[in-house]
Amino acid sequence: MKVNDKRNRSDSATAAVSASQAAALGPREPPAHVTLREGDKPFWQAIMQARARETWTDADLEMAATLARTKADIEKLQAEVDVEGFTIVSAKGAVTVNPKHKLLETMTRRAVAMSRMLHVHAEATVGRSRDAGNALANERQAALPLEDDDDLIPRLRLVGGAW
Repeated sequence: MKVNDKRNRSDSATAAVSASQAAALGPREPPAHVTLREGDKPFWQAIMQARARETWTDADLEMAATLARTKADIEKLQAEVDVEGFTIVSAKGAVTVNPKHKLLETMTRRAVAMSRMLHVHAEATVGRSRDAGNALANERQAALPLEDDDDLIPRLRLVGGAW
């Protein structure tokens, strides 16, 4: 017996209505039993926007909160390491690796693992790197000046710093 309901096709009218309703509701909020600090909230919002609203389960939301807290902690630690440096002078005067660097590395690995588990990593959200490379190649090609200066061919032009 199948536990999950059948999902609608992403190009169906039902999916379009569902997407409009989800957009009107805005990003999901964390479960009531989960606490986010003020600095965690920008990361929470970014994580919530990486997947469709209807695909988040309560267990996913709990893990997403942990990921948001981890990312906020990474930013705080990185700012401290930027000030202190990757090496510090110990009490005995010896130069040693800043212990925050190891913690930063551990937390970064944790964030990568949680992103994969939640399917909010780059391949899950924007597709295979080969496809992204193709998109970048298309953008670069479009940015090249045309050899033909025919004014009847529409093209983007940079005017005052904007296209």
